[in-house]
Amino acid sequence: MATTAGDLLKLFLAERSRLVRAIGRIVGSRATAEDIAQDTYLRLQGQPVSDSDKGLLFRTARNLAIDHLRAGKVRAAYAETLPREEASSEPQADAAMIAREEFDEFLAVLRTLPERTQRVFLLNRLDGMTYGSIAAALGVSVSTVEKDMIRALELCRRFRGERTNEGYQEGKRSMSGRGEAEAHRSDRSKRGG
Repeated sequence: MATTAGDLLKLFLAERSRLVRAIGRIVGSRATAEDIAQDTYLRLQGQPVSDSDKGLLFRTARNLAIDHLRAGKVRAAYAETLPREEASSEPQADAAMIAREEFDEFLAVLRTLPERTQRVFLLNRLDGMTYGSIAAALGVSVSTVEKDMIRALELCRRFRGERTNEGYQEGKRSMSGRGEAEAHRSDRSKRGG
């Protein structure tokens, strides 16, 4: 199949408007679709292409559009991992130390939960596992995983409440499994009465 640059150009110009529309449906932007259409042409330059290779043209464009979307997701995920600049005068080292201390405090609070609840929380939040896959991995029901996650998320909410001077102590008592009467007795004995 002898081809020339003219064959690719002829095919590209004949299919350009359809190509841009197809790419636009994928990426959601006409301007980006135009850019990707041009990239498609450049990508196929030097490849053996004839007038009848519409499928190759559209497949290449589709792949480039999907690559564009993936790259956008990667950039967004990377941007989320970058430290946010705060309007404080604290040096970055101090901010990192404070964040580490807060994280250590959170881990200590998390360790107050039953071991399975800790594992469920960490598998979901750190490893990104679904409730169904956690249930299968731990040999428990999805309902049990849901209840463990509720317990862990309540603890997280209470921990954040403490960080903003809300009622962490009441939440801590209920999460530790002590009853109201025992918590009340404990509080009275601490006050000396």
